[in-house]
Formats: sequence, C-alpha cells, structure tokens
Amino acid sequence: MVDPALHTVDGIAYREALPDGWDGSGPAALAVHGYPTSSYLWRNVLPSVAEAGYRAVAIDLPGFGDSLPDLPGTWERQIENLERFRTALDLYPVALLVHDWGGLIGLRWACDHPDAVSALVIIDTGFFPEGRWHGMAKALATEGEGEQLMDNINQELFAIGLRQISPALPDDAVEQYWKAYGDGDRRQGQLDLYRSGDFSKLEPYKGRLAALGVPVLLLWGEDDPFAPVGGGYRFQKQIPGARLVVLPNASHFVMEDEPERVAREISAFLEQVS
Repeated sequence: MVDPALHTVDGIAYREALPDGWDGSGPAALAVHGYPTSSYLWRNVLPSVAEAGYRAVAIDLPGFGDSLPDLPGTWERQIENLERFRTALDLYPVALLVHDWGGLIGLRWACDHPDAVSALVIIDTGFFPEGRWHGMAKALATEGEGEQLMDNINQELFAIGLRQISPALPDDAVEQYWKAYGDGDRRQGQLDLYRSGDFSKLEPYKGRLAALGVPVLLLWGEDDPFAPVGGGYRFQKQIPGARLVVLPNASHFVMEDEPERVAREISAFLEQVS
C-alpha cells in the first residue's frame, strides 16, 4: 500500500489521503496518534478512509514524527497545537480518530470544541479521572528517573520494547517512531507530556463525551497491557449507542497488529455516518 503523502502546515507535519476527484469539499477525518508513534501509525487506515469519501488527515504532534518540538510539550500545549493544526487546514467538522495519548489529547479537544466533531473513533486509550500511570509512563513522569531513562535509551532498545508489544512491527515503523527521540528537545517534550498528565484534570469532562451526541466506534486490542479492554467496555457504558469491536489477535498498537481489519472497520463506520 502506498504511504499517504506527507505535508507540512504552520510547522506541523501530516499525512493525507484524498478521495478520487476531491474538489475541496466533503467530510474530513482527523487522526491523532499517541506515544511514541506518529502519523505513520495511520498509514494503512488513511487510504481506506479516503475511499469512504473523506479527506483523511493524520497529524504528527509537535515533537513526534516529522514535526518540530514545541516546548513545553505538555498535555495542554498539544491540545492547543491540535486546534492550531485543524484551523490551519480548515477541517470542520471532523470525524476524530484517536489512539493512546491521542485520546487524552483529542478527546479533551473534542469536548472543548463540540461543534467541530461529527463522529469519534476511540482506540486503546482512556479518558477517566481515576486513571493511573504504570511502567515506563510512571518513570517518565518521575523527576530524575525520566531523565535517566532518556539518557539510556537507544534505537535498539526502543525496537526491542516495541516488538514486545507488536512482534511483527516492521523496521520502517520503528525508524519512524524513533524520530520522537531524535534530539534533546524531543526527549524533553516527552517528559513534559507525562509530567503534565494528571488524570484528575479529566474530572470536569465527566459525561461530556456522551453529551457530544455523535456516533462512536470503539476499537480495542484484546491483549492490550496499557489500556486494557475493560476501558473499551467502560466507554461503551458511558456513551449511549457506542459500538465496541474487540480484536482478538491485537495488543496496544492495533493498527500495526491488524491493519486490514482496523482499516475496514473504520471505513465502514465512517461510510455509515457520513
């Protein structure tokens, strides 16, 4: 499959796939990656979304992929960057696709801009005030420990870690995701992100996803160790009408583990709601 075209606007890189004969009008889909990935995560999804009639766009959040860092790389700063990007491309309204940290960023953005959202695809993430960090995330959030981790990580260790989650992850994906560690500012942005990630900030957002009143698809890897499938069922209970699809052969990075199935589920959903 051809990698969707890479572009830059207002200092932010993004990948884009367009419907045949696109004339500048019609629905749009905006995909937001998580940690430590980039728009490359959506490379197999964007063409199918375009075939469903959408302008399909995936952002490289600043400090990830081909976007320059924008320090401090906090949760709030990334939400501001997402809105800056959406405005620069005049994407309105959007079907919002989110994964991992992209959920924490994108869903807060959606609740703050309810008129800009036409549908949600929520994948292996959380949006719960009582959430807790664990493992590497907790280390990154801890002063001193996070800096030591950043000093010691290299691409070989990074690849080993990712492939413990997604064994079939290709070399090109590892190279793309490693860009998040490309310099000191990028690594600092990761520390900023996790150290701003106080889940209690989600308390004011209780009930607001349901209040959006938009169609919702939930996609989950059954074996996700970071955002367990119970979170998918919890979203389903909290959002009336949300449909949950659990992928039995997938872990956290479902787009890498089951690319054809994920692309098919998302494009079919978007065709129905367009």
